[in-house]
Amino acid sequence: MPKSQGALVRKLLILALVGLAAQLVDGALGMAYGLTSSTLLLFAGVAPAAASASVHLAEIGTTLAAGVAHWRFGNVDWRVVARIAVPGAIGAFAGATFLSSISTEAAAPWMAAILFTLGAYLLVRFSRPLRANPAAGRLRGRFLSPLGLVAGFIDATGGGGWGPVATPALLVSGRMEPRKVIGSVDTAEFMVAGAASAGFLIGLGSEGFLLPTVAALLIGGLIAAPIAAWLVRIVPAQLLGATIGGVIVLTNARTLLRAGELGGSVPPLVYALLGGGWLVALALAVRALRRTRRARAVAEAALAAQAAAAPVASPSVGQGDAAAPGEPRRLAAAVEG
Repeated sequence: MPKSQGALVRKLLILALVGLAAQLVDGALGMAYGLTSSTLLLFAGVAPAAASASVHLAEIGTTLAAGVAHWRFGNVDWRVVARIAVPGAIGAFAGATFLSSISTEAAAPWMAAILFTLGAYLLVRFSRPLRANPAAGRLRGRFLSPLGLVAGFIDATGGGGWGPVATPALLVSGRMEPRKVIGSVDTAEFMVAGAASAGFLIGLGSEGFLLPTVAALLIGGLIAAPIAAWLVRIVPAQLLGATIGGVIVLTNARTLLRAGELGGSVPPLVYALLGGGWLVALALAVRALRRTRRARAVAEAALAAQAAAAPVASPSVGQGDAAAPGEPRRLAAAVEG
């Protein structure tokens, strides 16, 4: 095999591994396929617009597969999908057009800054537990539509960001089950990826898509999809999210330091500060994970005690304490949230 062909095969294998790793992260967290893929492609020297265009074209396949799987498992709230998908597609198309119109030199720091910010957001998001409050009522269109628009624009211009923006916002609202948040966001992303790809096609032409890169990312992502379902059962999302957030922050800090032409002792100092912040976030994530597990154990013990006491409880006691049995269940629901 000629050297050029051997180098191409090695590059495609690496890209397939990038797609596989990104899908593993996305499958475990419900976010960060584009964020992880774009960061690694930029680190490998791919131009920002080409990286984002290729990732979004690959995402058409991965999000379709994810959406169908979520639909079959009943994880999709179609009302929420309808209200974030269309604005998300509009924002993604606008973002792709914007990114296609600026030079590579100008796009690289812009994209790195967005990815850096989203990576930092992941660190904050997964260093503390979230609490769900389904009783707060349904989400309104005046919240969902702007959220979709902003998330779609950031997703296209940053090469990723739909999940990191939309998923935490819906989780923090406390008005949806976590599984339906992830399923609805992943399903809506199919339209977002398609609109972004159309925007890049108009702005860059077909030559803007690195088709071997797209194929490699897609193959890796499809291979990883069933593995991710297994991974999420053994690797706590709390730790995985904090770990990936730190990698994204440090990787894109390198691009920002180069763009700012900062040398001397500045880069080591910045890396040391960011590394220290990463360790703190990991420690907080471990503490939050332990607290969540302890609270879940308490809730399960309360439910078991209630079940054991139920056969011997008198009717009058059961009626008088009707509100009490609900407390362990509400605690368990809060822990799961």
